[in-house]
Amino acid sequence: MAFNDPIAELLTKVRNAKSAQHRYVDVIYSKMKVKILDILKHHGFIENFLVNEEQHKMRIFLRYNKHRESVIHGLVRESKCGLRRYIGCSRIPRVFNGMGIAILSTPKGVVDGETARNLKVGGELLCTVW
Repeated sequence: MAFNDPIAELLTKVRNAKSAQHRYVDVIYSKMKVKILDILKHHGFIENFLVNEEQHKMRIFLRYNKHRESVIHGLVRESKCGLRRYIGCSRIPRVFNGMGIAILSTPKGVVDGETARNLKVGGELLCTVW
């Protein structure tokens, strides 16, 4: 099955899996998705992820608290295929006053909003997570 927007597909699968309280979700492999998942893991939104390059698949293990409530409360795709959203370093949003993160694609690579502010680079606002 072909997808026009692989990042939106990743976010939708994670959103649906968290709503159904699944332990993990499988998605198609891409380098951009690996970088986004690295950021989510670093900030504690997911437990871990495994990459199987031979089968072009990844398995994402979702993170829950002790009451089986998801750590992720929301995932929003900001820049869409029909309308790209580019921002400068001074306009990078602070998601829920620092409780969430913005993920950007910059000339320095895919980074979170705080790192982009420190590097003083802007770019395409891919998504926000809280």
